[in-house]
Amino acid sequence: MEKNVLIVEDEFIVANNLRQILERFGYAITGIAASAEEAEAYLQKQKPDIALLDIRLQGERSGIDIARKLRSENIAFIYLSANSNQKILEEAKTTEPYGFLVKPFRKKDLLVMLDIAWYRHKQGLESIMHQESLLQQQIVEVSLENLQSEQKLLKIARILQSHLPFDLIASGLRPLTMDAFDDKAYLRVGFDEYQFIGEKELLTITNLKKTALSVILANSHTDISTVIYNHETPGVKPNVPSLQKTLIETFAIESYLVFPVTLGNGQSFHYFFYSRRRDTYNHRHISLLNRLRQCLVTVAETLVPSAGPLGRAMAAPSGLPAFSNIIGNHHLLLAALDLTTQVAPYNTSVLILGESGTGKEKVAHSIHLLSPRKNGPFIKVNCAAIPATLMESELFGHEKGAFTGALEKRKGRFELADGGTIFLDEIGELPTDMQVKILRVLQEKEIEYVGGGSPVNVNVRIIAATNRNLEKEVAAGNFRLDLYYRLNVFPITLPPLRERKSDIEGLATYFAEKFCREFNKPFMGIATSAMEDMMAYHWPGNIRELENVIEQSAILNDGKSALTLKRNLTGTATASTPEVSIKNLEDVKRIQRETERNYIISVLKKTFGRIRGVNGAAELLNIKPTTLESKIDKLNIKRDDFMSSGGNQ
Repeated sequence: MEKNVLIVEDEFIVANNLRQILERFGYAITGIAASAEEAEAYLQKQKPDIALLDIRLQGERSGIDIARKLRSENIAFIYLSANSNQKILEEAKTTEPYGFLVKPFRKKDLLVMLDIAWYRHKQGLESIMHQESLLQQQIVEVSLENLQSEQKLLKIARILQSHLPFDLIASGLRPLTMDAFDDKAYLRVGFDEYQFIGEKELLTITNLKKTALSVILANSHTDISTVIYNHETPGVKPNVPSLQKTLIETFAIESYLVFPVTLGNGQSFHYFFYSRRRDTYNHRHISLLNRLRQCLVTVAETLVPSAGPLGRAMAAPSGLPAFSNIIGNHHLLLAALDLTTQVAPYNTSVLILGESGTGKEKVAHSIHLLSPRKNGPFIKVNCAAIPATLMESELFGHEKGAFTGALEKRKGRFELADGGTIFLDEIGELPTDMQVKILRVLQEKEIEYVGGGSPVNVNVRIIAATNRNLEKEVAAGNFRLDLYYRLNVFPITLPPLRERKSDIEGLATYFAEKFCREFNKPFMGIATSAMEDMMAYHWPGNIRELENVIEQSAILNDGKSALTLKRNLTGTATASTPEVSIKNLEDVKRIQRETERNYIISVLKKTFGRIRGVNGAAELLNIKPTTLESKIDKLNIKRDDFMSSGGNQ
């Protein structure tokens, strides 16, 4: 199908070149506008499928103003700009563009970006995720509330009503048994009014005896997969009563949707949506429910008392196997996990943001485990740990003889990740020349060996992570704007530990039990004073630092008493520390150096100065020994700083 493109560009040569390229490759041009006013005039005449927007235009208004109008009218658009000013970037970001190309760009870059933008627009993935983000969060919050199952189902009914219309919603375990009917349902009787229907109410409404209901249940059909029915009663003979037929006749049902989910103990739990209108349900409703599946499983676990350990509030949504190592139920964490379950089924690139030690790698692995690629490889790359001279070879591989020391052909990380996921940690550390090559992989799905002459196709999903503010890096010229937009299709931000302090107790207990098992010591709990100190601390090293603190306590514990802290957390900044005067950037850098220095010293004290080997400081800090030694020298850390108590290395 020929796609119509509106070009909004005030440089005639650039605009005409775009027109020639696009027409050559089968696109139709609805117009070329040099200003926002001209663009609006073209939009009134003909609605394009997609628009190419320069940010700076003739007149007072910019391409960003046109982008807002395009977004409101659900028209896809791509920015074309040579401008990387941070303020403009942040403003452009609020319009949620479908792509961003930095001038000058290659013809192939333009065509690939158009294909990507059109695909995203057609699938509606971006808009769907924005609409459903709140929906998932609300469902998870209901699962965490201490309510009776009837009250929870009512809340779920109210949440889903505007997304999945129904006149009657019901839920219960399947298959049905004659002596235990525990379905719960709500009949919509007003705009926001629902009438509860359990076994007692159903018998009253239908004027049936319990013995008759038992017969009906025995003849009822059980669906094993998601299905839509239109005025049908499946699996039963015409004159034989069933639960489906009883509900259809009693409530004048014309169509309904059955959505089964599997609980943690293997039981099948079904959600039913009934409508008094024909053909109410379609594939879009099934797609929505499938995207909500994990949340609905979480709720179902709490609706069925015997469902198993997933019914506990702390297990939602981290009760999913993919979240087994993610501890906590703070709403900021749950929001991030909601996004994780949303984006996992797709091949969309994901950018995980957050401070060091917040668990970015665990979330990346969870996305992989929840995706169709879960049986493929999950390849981790620490971009900050690979020397710039070896980066291209490490990522893309090399041919034999490509450089001194290349004694044989070697696959790179991208090819090793084929069919699976590659996790590029600390992507903000990539040199600019490598950023260009990563952008090519994202756009063209192919790599080229160092010393190679032909491209190699790779089927990989890219998840990137950084603790840097990439928008500031773009403004400073350290990170490519187009790569940032290509990675930032679906950002997930992990909160620092100081913003989710309600999770500290659960995390500390989890780590304490883990290390006590590892060291073959009984876990006698955590001392109240230790917990109070941990709650008061601001945790610059986040979860990783908390884990290190608890590991040290477990190592030095006698196995007969509760764990106590073996380092003074108040030695660094805490909630009670006097406010530090920050007047300029140098003050910020000084505080960062002091915080890093104190943290490294605390770890060195724990290991009695040992840097290398198992449980050495480098391993606990998750960095290379050479990197740690360099930091020790740079931060002027002396042996007396961490060996004052007389310990031996």
